[in-house]
Amino acid sequence: MDPLTWHAVLMLAAWLVLAPLGVLLARFFKITPRQDWPRQLDNRLWWHGHLACGYLSVAVIVLAVVLAVWASGGFEFSTHGVAGSLASALAVLQVLSGWLRGSKGGPTDNGAVPDDPSTWRGDHYDMTPRRLAFEAWHKTAGYAALVLAVAATVTGLDLLGWRDALLSWLLALLLVYLAVFVLLQRAGLKSDTYRAIWGPDERHPGNRRDPRQR
Repeated sequence: MDPLTWHAVLMLAAWLVLAPLGVLLARFFKITPRQDWPRQLDNRLWWHGHLACGYLSVAVIVLAVVLAVWASGGFEFSTHGVAGSLASALAVLQVLSGWLRGSKGGPTDNGAVPDDPSTWRGDHYDMTPRRLAFEAWHKTAGYAALVLAVAATVTGLDLLGWRDALLSWLLALLLVYLAVFVLLQRAGLKSDTYRAIWGPDERHPGNRRDPRQR
């Protein structure tokens, strides 16, 4: 395959498979169906899956961008170029911002003494402004990147002459993701990260927040 075809295939894999899977894992599988919550806390299956999808998708996206720039000789100022560049930039910033999310804290954190709450301090456990800012950014930028990626995908398929062949498949896949999202949401599987890690006990500061802010 030529570089632009590889660019398209890699971007489709990153944005239509890896990124949505990472979102679903983070939103609905912090507590797994067979987990005895709240007796069993901090199930990290979702975290490892979300992290793997994030890093792998960004690596694939960067490779795809390099191929496109190499094949076209530079940036293409078009709907596809602008939407794709913004989506790719947000994806990279998602990973970089994750390194700045702050400390975890809590009774099971490294260096914490389970019976001494004074040793449990951390950005996540205490829900500091730093952690709140990270969560607001991470969720907003993540969904914005997916919307931009859909626009880039549709225009990219058109540029390659694949639109008629693949647009119906793209629409079908998006409808499947939407249906899965709605079904999992209605099944009550959306989990608050804080409660999934530390349980519902209100001695933990994050549980004393307004439920609408969780």
